[in-house]
Amino acid sequence: MAHHGTVLGQLLKMVSGHEFEQDARRHHKGMRLRSMSRWSQFVAMAMGQLSGRCSLRDVVANLEAQKQKLYHLGVGRVARSLLSRVNRDQPHELFELQFNRLLDRCRGVAPGHRFRFKNPLLSPDATHIDLCLAVFPWAKHSKSKGAIKVHVGLDHAGHLPSFVSVTDGKGSDIEVAQTLRLPQGSIIVADRLYQDFGWLKSLDAQGVLPVTRLKRGVRYAVRERRSYAAGRGVTSDQTIALTSKESRKKCPILLRRVGYRDPETGKHYVFLTNNFHLAPRTIADIYKARWQVELFFKWIKQNLRIKSFLGTSRNAVLTQIWIAMCVYLILAYLKFSNRLKWRLSEILRLLQLNLFERRTLNDLLQPERNPPNRETAQLQLALP
Repeated sequence: MAHHGTVLGQLLKMVSGHEFEQDARRHHKGMRLRSMSRWSQFVAMAMGQLSGRCSLRDVVANLEAQKQKLYHLGVGRVARSLLSRVNRDQPHELFELQFNRLLDRCRGVAPGHRFRFKNPLLSPDATHIDLCLAVFPWAKHSKSKGAIKVHVGLDHAGHLPSFVSVTDGKGSDIEVAQTLRLPQGSIIVADRLYQDFGWLKSLDAQGVLPVTRLKRGVRYAVRERRSYAAGRGVTSDQTIALTSKESRKKCPILLRRVGYRDPETGKHYVFLTNNFHLAPRTIADIYKARWQVELFFKWIKQNLRIKSFLGTSRNAVLTQIWIAMCVYLILAYLKFSNRLKWRLSEILRLLQLNLFERRTLNDLLQPERNPPNRETAQLQLALP
């Protein structure tokens, strides 16, 4: 009988052990770790994410129950107090690096977005995670509440989080978005919170094509009215120039204003962009696709451990968030590389039930592709 590693071990092979150890040496603080390695920390926390463990005690107890299967993972005994101390003290930047490495691997196998144009399509957005101020005093959001904000730039090619940043609850969305380094020709679709005319001018200078909703009260003059196909929800397609003194100073370029009425809800939307080449209905569809970033936040909050934390320090919280993002990319890579039609939540549920089983991922995820061996077939035929 062929020997197979555990399902968890096969998943973690997606992280290069050699590169991980090099990164761990560069991102180390204080005295050398003797009883536990950063790799053991990563395995323990990733297992906690995959299996939905709700406390450090739960994580350690699960590892202890499977200690005979941890040797081939390169993990020794993990003590709760030591895991807590490493999460608190050792830099979380190590796992940010692993996230970026996994992201590069995922991009190589991810499908494209659903639009016909070839431009990269990204959606920046942010979500609040509420924290108890008495337990997390460093995360002060108001006098009585604590919070942090997770900023994501979602790449619609595979719905991958191509950019992740964590700030305090008061962190400005637009300030974080301005740090994004976007490839020339990319289309960035953002909510009205990101409408800063100085940023729009900067994006135009970089050859980036923003699509956003026009805020109410913005003063403009129509320079040109273009024809459009009737019956597709489009109500206007205009070239405009901003006319207020401040907005004209920040953004002196011509912009495109597209009006659209949703035939299902009857709600009217007005979009603003510097893209004059795509059809007006395509502009509306691009903005509608922005909803995928909301679905991404909903998924990670429901399926990964990023709302309740296993440590109270800022470093422990960031460590848990970055490892959660790494786990998301591992699941995405598994889906794309195996061309699975399952939803990520279905894949996660299947893995949760088989993390420490010794069977191949191929047998687990695609059993129909593997015909029974000759001995099994003969036994089945011999049955009365």
